[in-house]
Amino acid sequence: MIKQPKLNLFDFTMIVVGLVIGMGIFRTASTSAKAANDPAIFFTAWVVGGLVALCGALTYAEIGSRYPVMGGYYRIFSYAYHPSIAFSINCIILISNAASLSGVAIIGAGYFSQVLFDHPVADFVKALIAMSAIIFFYFINLRGLRMSAKTQNVLMVIKISMILMLIVALFVPSTHHIGNATTIVHPANWAGYAKAFGVALIAVSFTYGGYQQTINFGSEVDKPSKNIPRGIFLGIAIIISLYLLVNLSYYKVLGFDDLKAKNEIAKVVASKLFGETGGNIFSGLLFLSVLAYVNALLMSNPRVMCAMSEDGVLPGFFRKKSEKKGVLTMSLTVFAITCIVILFFANTFDKILSFTIFLDCFGMATSAGSIFMLRRKTKNLDNTGIYSMKLYPLLPVIFICAYVFVGVSIAIDQPMTALTGIIVLAAFMVIYFITAKQRAPLKNNQ
Repeated sequence: MIKQPKLNLFDFTMIVVGLVIGMGIFRTASTSAKAANDPAIFFTAWVVGGLVALCGALTYAEIGSRYPVMGGYYRIFSYAYHPSIAFSINCIILISNAASLSGVAIIGAGYFSQVLFDHPVADFVKALIAMSAIIFFYFINLRGLRMSAKTQNVLMVIKISMILMLIVALFVPSTHHIGNATTIVHPANWAGYAKAFGVALIAVSFTYGGYQQTINFGSEVDKPSKNIPRGIFLGIAIIISLYLLVNLSYYKVLGFDDLKAKNEIAKVVASKLFGETGGNIFSGLLFLSVLAYVNALLMSNPRVMCAMSEDGVLPGFFRKKSEKKGVLTMSLTVFAITCIVILFFANTFDKILSFTIFLDCFGMATSAGSIFMLRRKTKNLDNTGIYSMKLYPLLPVIFICAYVFVGVSIAIDQPMTALTGIIVLAAFMVIYFITAKQRAPLKNNQ
């Protein structure tokens, strides 16, 4: 029997960094600053967000070690809870992913619009640019295109280089903001501070997202009991450091008032460093990175829908494939349409952000909660070399409480967005039980 190669410490650390660092850092600092309205609350939110991500990554890593199965969240939810919860949460995760894709496309469209136009454009125009990118890659995926690992690695190098370039501005005093003192409006009481902190955490949570995918690597890491916690600690430490340095650069170059007021903040920093031409080149590279993200999600999510269809929890037509090219045409089409509907349902990044994170709060809290069931059901795996987190149950409790806090903050700040999310979740629960009778005969005939 051939021994399968395992991920070493460096491999796993880079995977953690690659999973988390996306496009959000080029836009969400502005949204977070606007919500915090105070530099101290702003930077505290970014530190706390990183620590919450650390708790989450360690929790998901143990879940993956204790239940290393293909199918990700769906089969874990089914095992720890009930298939109806698995169905509902996975459906809202798919919608959350669609919203995330739309939000990132809006970020890219905002930067790219500054290359195309000499003046600010309406949100509707940015939504059209974002929709064009989604439709373009929808048709590319219909042709069976697969992005190679080398392409993704090159784009990741570009992205990291762009972040480092923004950090360089910290050491170039000529780029720093010179003007009036920052206007700070302190909250009237502790409840005001809590609300500002909670709303600021919404954007921060989006930017730190991705670590939950460590759930897929628990059984693939060499010496997991040592390398998983070390890799996660190193990866999250790198991410927190990069994010804090980038935000400090934004703060120094723009000043806090402009940081709150401007959306395409990274271009402003790049333009101050390299001139207007350099800023436009930066925006073009950023849009390329956005396109890679759009394409990756259009490739991966239809496969989740197909897997759910194969398990009988989604209708059979989601398995429909192109015979010649092997493309999941129906799943791809439904997912792309969902992205576009969300794009025009909430055509600004801030609206999409709140909807995405509110749905994520359900998925994150319930998926992390599965560790309590798994610990009871897999006691036989204790002391067998798998990864088991220290400070259990404190870490998952901190993580779950943090996402409950963020969800409540969204409900208070944007009640209609929260109500929409609850209705979506309830609708999927109803759909599961309505279709249960139709699935039963299929199982009996198998």
